[in-house]
Amino acid sequence: MKASETKFQPIIEGTKQYVVPLFQRPYSWDKKEWDVLWEDLVWLCENDEPTSHFIGSIVTMPTVSVPEGVSKFLLIDGQQRLTTIFILLTLLRDVAKNNGEDNLAQEIEQTMLVNPFKKGGDYFKLLPTQIDRDIFKTLVQGAEVGADNRVLQCYGFFERKLKQSSVGITALNKVVTTRLSVVSIVLDYDDNPHLVFESLNAKGRPLTQSDLIRNYFFMRIHVDEQETTHAKYWEPMQVALGENLTECIRHYLMRNGSIVKQGDVYFTLKDRVGQSDALKALKDIATFAGYYSKFLVPEKEPDSRLRNALMRLQRLEVTTAYPFLLNCYHDYAQSQISADDLLKILQTVENYIIRRFVCNIPTSQLNKIFPLLYQQAQLKNLSSLADGARSVLQARGYPKDTEFRTRLIDSKLYGAGERLIKTKLILESLESAHQHKEQPAFDNLTIEHVMPQTLTDWWQNHLGEDWQADYELYLNTLGNLTLTAYNAELSNDPFPKKKQHLAKSHLELNKHFLNVAIWNREAIEARSKVLADLALTIWPYFGEEQAAPASVDSVTGRTPKAVTILGQRFSVESWRDVQAYTLNAIAELEPDLFAQLASEYPRFISSDPSKFRRNRELSNGFFIEVNISAKDVYRFCNQAIESIGLSSEDWVVETD
Repeated sequence: MKASETKFQPIIEGTKQYVVPLFQRPYSWDKKEWDVLWEDLVWLCENDEPTSHFIGSIVTMPTVSVPEGVSKFLLIDGQQRLTTIFILLTLLRDVAKNNGEDNLAQEIEQTMLVNPFKKGGDYFKLLPTQIDRDIFKTLVQGAEVGADNRVLQCYGFFERKLKQSSVGITALNKVVTTRLSVVSIVLDYDDNPHLVFESLNAKGRPLTQSDLIRNYFFMRIHVDEQETTHAKYWEPMQVALGENLTECIRHYLMRNGSIVKQGDVYFTLKDRVGQSDALKALKDIATFAGYYSKFLVPEKEPDSRLRNALMRLQRLEVTTAYPFLLNCYHDYAQSQISADDLLKILQTVENYIIRRFVCNIPTSQLNKIFPLLYQQAQLKNLSSLADGARSVLQARGYPKDTEFRTRLIDSKLYGAGERLIKTKLILESLESAHQHKEQPAFDNLTIEHVMPQTLTDWWQNHLGEDWQADYELYLNTLGNLTLTAYNAELSNDPFPKKKQHLAKSHLELNKHFLNVAIWNREAIEARSKVLADLALTIWPYFGEEQAAPASVDSVTGRTPKAVTILGQRFSVESWRDVQAYTLNAIAELEPDLFAQLASEYPRFISSDPSKFRRNRELSNGFFIEVNISAKDVYRFCNQAIESIGLSSEDWVVETD
C-alpha cells in the first residue's frame, strides 16, 4: 500500500480510468454535501492566498488494463466526492462551451473528463456503478438526458449555484483541479478490494480531527510527562467540550484572522505548531477551551449579566463570532478589559446578528467578518474595544434603522428551526423592554398566531373577501405573533374568544389586544409598527443613518422602472412586471423551492389559471395572480425572495 498527499489534477490527468466496483452503493450525495463543497470552492476562489483544501482520502487499486495504455483503477473509497467533482467539471465544460470559451471547454474535456484517443468504455475517465453509469456517460458526452436521478440533480444544483454566484468558471476550474487536496492511497495488486472496502466502512467510530490532534501532541511530549499532561490539560478539554473540541480548536486557530475550514483543522494545527514547544501550545489551547466551554454552557459564567448575554448569543447560534469572542474573553480574563466592556461587546454582536437576521442578509460572509474583527477593532484606536468593533461592523452589511424597521413590519419572521428560536427571542426582548421589576418566566411560553395557522369559516368571514391574500402575506409577520401560555386553549378560536384569554395575560405584549375590535391586515400592520419602533430601542443603530430604501409603505403610487435580481437588471413598466420577473427568476434558480412557494401561496401562484381573476403565465408553465395591489406585490415578492435564501441586496426595485 502506498499513501501520498496530492492535488486532484495529477490523479486524473493522463490516460486513466477509475471504475466503481459493483459492491459499492450508487451515487448518493445530496444537497447537504453539495452545499458544503460549493461553499468551500467559493471560499477558495475568493481567497487570494494559494492555500489548498483537504477533501478526504481516495483509495484505489490498480487492475489489469485491456487494451494496454489505459491505467485502470478500482475506486474502493471516495467515489462520492470523486463523482461529484467529475459532475462539476462536466458543468464547467458545458458553461464554457455555451459562453464561447472553446479552449477552456476542450481543456477540461480532454484532460479531466475523457481519454480522447480511446474508444468504447475506455473513453471515460470515471465509470460509476451500473445504476448511474449510462446517465453519467450521456452527461459527459453532452447529449440530452431523459431520466432523472441523483447525478442529474447534482448537475442541476451546481448549475443554479453558478448562475447565482459571481465566481468565474476559469477560477472555479483552477480551484477544482489545483487546490483541492486528497490523500491518495493505492493498494497492491494482491489485496482483496472487497475486504478492504468492508474494513474501511466497518461499524465503529472513525478518528476525529481532535483524536489526530491529541495523538500529534502526545507523540511530541516526553513519555514521562504524558500522563500528567493528559490529566491536567487534555482530559478537562475533552470532558468539557466533547464532540465540540474539534470546532473549538478550529475557532482558536482562526482567532488571529485566518480562515480554517472544518476539514483542515488538523493540518493547520500541524503547520502552526511546527517545531515549536508542543506542551506550550497545548497549554494555550486548554486556556482558550475554558473560555469556549462558557460559550457552550453559559451557566459556567459567574457574572449574571455576562451569563445572560452569552445565553442570548447561544440561542442565536452565532458560532461564527467565536474566534472574535475568544480574544475578547481572553482580554477580560487577563483584566485588560472590564466586565462592562465585555458586556458591550456581547450586546454589539447580538445587535449585529439580530438586524441581519430580520433583514435576511446571508450568513455566509460572517465567517470572514468575525475572525478579522478583533485586529480591525484594535486598529480603530477608539476609546474601547466595543467602540472599535461597532465602527468596523457598521460597514459590514449592518442594516440601517429604516431597513430594519421595514423588514420587521413586512417580513415573514416565523418559521421552522432557527427562525422559531430567533423569533421567540425577539418577542421575549420586546416584552422585557418594558422593564417590569418582576420579569415573566419565558420557558413555559410559546409563540401564538393571533390570526391562526388554520383558518376556520369564522376567520374567513372576519377577514373579508380577500381573506386568502391576508392570510398568506400576514400570518407569520411580527404583528400577528405574541407569547402566551394558553396556546392549546386559543387554538383556532374566533378573535373575540382569543381576546378573553389574552386579557388574562400579564404580558405587555398582550395588552395591545384589549382595545382592538377587528383583527385584519390593518390591525396587524398597526401592531407591527408599534413593535418595530420598540425594537429600535432594544437594538439601536450604532452608526449614522442613511437614506431609506424602498419599503412596503412607499410603493403605492410609485411606478417601478427596473428590478435587479442577483446583479441582472430588468426594465419593467409595472408592478406586475416586477412580480413576473421575480417569480421567473425563482423558478429558474430554485425549481424545488418554487414548488414549495406555490403550495404556501396558492392565492398568488397556481398551475390552474382559472383560480385567478387576472393571470399571467410564467416561463415554467405556472400562473400568477396579477390583479393585486402594488403593496401586496412588494410584500409577496420580498417574502418569496427570502424563502429561497436571497436578501434585499439580491433583489432591488427602482421606482420613479
